[in-house]
Amino acid sequence: MKNLFLGLLIVLVSFTVLGQNLQDENGMDFLIRNQLEDDDPNERKTVGGTLLFSSIIIQKFYQERNFHPAWVIEKKITERAYEMRYEIQQAKFDGLNPDDYHLNIINQYFEKVEEDANALTNFDLATLDLLLTDAYIMLSSHLYLGKVNPENLKTAWNIQRSAPELKIDERLEDALQEESIRKSLEGLYPSFTIYKKMRDGLRELFTFYEKDLNNSGLSWKALKLDKSIKQQEVHNLIPEIRKRLIFWDFLEPYNFENEKLYDSIMEVGVKKIQFRHGMVPDGVIGQGTVFALNQSPENLIKTASVNLERLRWLPDKIKDLELILVNTANFQLDYIQRRDTLLSSKVIVGKSYHSTPQFNAEMSYIVFSPTWTVPNSITRNEIIPSVKKNSNYLARNNMKVLTASGSEVPASSIDWAKVNPRTFPYIIRQEPGENNSLGLVKFMFPNKHSVYIHDTPARSLFDREDRALSHGCIRIQKPFELAKLLLSFDPSWTDDKIREAMHLPKEKIVMLDRKIPVVVFYLTYWANSKGDYFFRRDLYSRDNEIYSSLRESRFQRSGV
Repeated sequence: MKNLFLGLLIVLVSFTVLGQNLQDENGMDFLIRNQLEDDDPNERKTVGGTLLFSSIIIQKFYQERNFHPAWVIEKKITERAYEMRYEIQQAKFDGLNPDDYHLNIINQYFEKVEEDANALTNFDLATLDLLLTDAYIMLSSHLYLGKVNPENLKTAWNIQRSAPELKIDERLEDALQEESIRKSLEGLYPSFTIYKKMRDGLRELFTFYEKDLNNSGLSWKALKLDKSIKQQEVHNLIPEIRKRLIFWDFLEPYNFENEKLYDSIMEVGVKKIQFRHGMVPDGVIGQGTVFALNQSPENLIKTASVNLERLRWLPDKIKDLELILVNTANFQLDYIQRRDTLLSSKVIVGKSYHSTPQFNAEMSYIVFSPTWTVPNSITRNEIIPSVKKNSNYLARNNMKVLTASGSEVPASSIDWAKVNPRTFPYIIRQEPGENNSLGLVKFMFPNKHSVYIHDTPARSLFDREDRALSHGCIRIQKPFELAKLLLSFDPSWTDDKIREAMHLPKEKIVMLDRKIPVVVFYLTYWANSKGDYFFRRDLYSRDNEIYSSLRESRFQRSGV
C-alpha cells in the first residue's frame, strides 16, 4: 500500500511539473495573443506603454505561428533578439532614428536580464517579443520605402515609384528560420551600390562626431572671410583653418614657423576639402572653401542622413539597363548602360527661384536645330523690355513675332513703345542657329514641368562652380556626345551626319527606337565606388525639411 501511494505521488508530481511547464509555454502564447487582441480595435495598439507601428502585419505574423514567441525560447532571450537590438542601434548609419524602433524600452529589458537572468516575468518577455517584432516590421518598412513620405513635403517630389508588396511577416519568419536578421534587413536597401558606400561614409562621420565630443578643441564658430587667401599669404584665420584640416584628417600635424602663414603643406589639405565639396581644387581659400570648413560633423551627418533617405525614395526603374540621371545639386548628368557610366557631363540647372523640379519621365525623341518658343513670362519680363531699349534686338537674336496660329507679324509693324507686356497678344520664337538659346539640339522627355535637356550657346558658363543659372531647364555641356550615344542603335547616324543635323536651317525631329528613363533628382551627399564621399551645397534649401521629418519621433514611450 505504501509503495502504491508513493507511485501515485510520483505520477501526480510528474503531471504537476508537466502541467506547469505547459502552462509556462502556453502562457507566453496567451500573453502575446492577449496583448494583441485586448485593445480597442479603433485605437492603435499599445504594448508595454509603447504604441506599435504595426497592427495588421504583426497580428498576421503571430497568427501564423499560433502566437508563439519569435525572440524568446524557454524564457531565454535568443541570439536573434540580440542581433535585432544591434540592428536597431545600427539604424543611425542609415540616417534613421533608433529610438523610433523602441530601442529605449528594449534596452531596459535587456539590462534587467544582464543584471539578473530571471528578472523578467512571462508578461515582460511577451512584451519584449512583441516590441522586437514591431521594430523589425517598422525598420524594414523604412529601409524599403523611407521613413518620410515625400508626398507630404512642401517641396514637390514627382519621382514615381511602384514598389512590390514587401510581405514583411513572411520575410521575418524566413529571417528567424535562417537565423540572419542582418542579411534580411540588408536585402531591403536600395539597389544602388553607392547606398552601402554612403552608409559607410555616414558611419565614418559618426566617428568624427565622437572625436569632436571628446574635446577636439574646435568650437565650429563660423569663420568669416574678408578676402581670398593664397599660398604664402598671412591671415588671422590660418591657425583655425589648419586645426580644422587636421581634425578632418586632410592634414597631418606638422611644425611651422609662422602659424598665420598659409604654406604649401597646408595647401594640400585645402585642395582635399575643396575636392570633397565640389570646388575646383586650386588651393585658393575663398568663400566656398570657408563654407566647407564651417561644416561640423553634426552638420554633415544631417546632410548624409537626408540623402540616404532620398535614395530610398527612388524608383525601381533605376535598375534599368539604360538610364539618364541628372543630379541638380551636383550640376551633373550621367548616361548609364548596364550600370556602367558611359558619359558624364556638366549641366546648368535652374536658379534658386526657378529651381529645377525633381521628377522622372521617359526620353523618346531628339530635336536637332531647334526653334525656341519663348515662354510668356520671359517674353513679358525680358524680351519686351529689351526690344523697347533696342529696336534691333529681335533681328539680332534671330527672333520672329507670331500670332497664335503661327502667322508671322513684322516686328516693325508693332509700336513697341505702347506695348503692355501683360496684354501682349503675340508669341516670340527664336529660329535655329548658333545663337539659339536652346543651342543646336534638345532632348525631349515629355513631362508636366516642361523641363528638358538642351544645348546652349553660352559655353563659358560651364566653367563656373555654381551653375544654378537657368529658368529651370537643363543645359548640357556635351550635347553631341549624348546624341551620339542615344542614336548608336542606327549606324547611319555617323558623327558627320549628327553635326550636319545640328546645323540645319529648320528643325529636324528624330524618334528614338526605345524610351529611356530620365531621373532628375537632388543629392547633396553621395559616395563613389571607391568609398570616397562628397558634399554639395543645398542650393534649393530642401534638406532641412526632410531632416526634421526624419528626426521627428513617431511614438510616445513609458518605462518598463
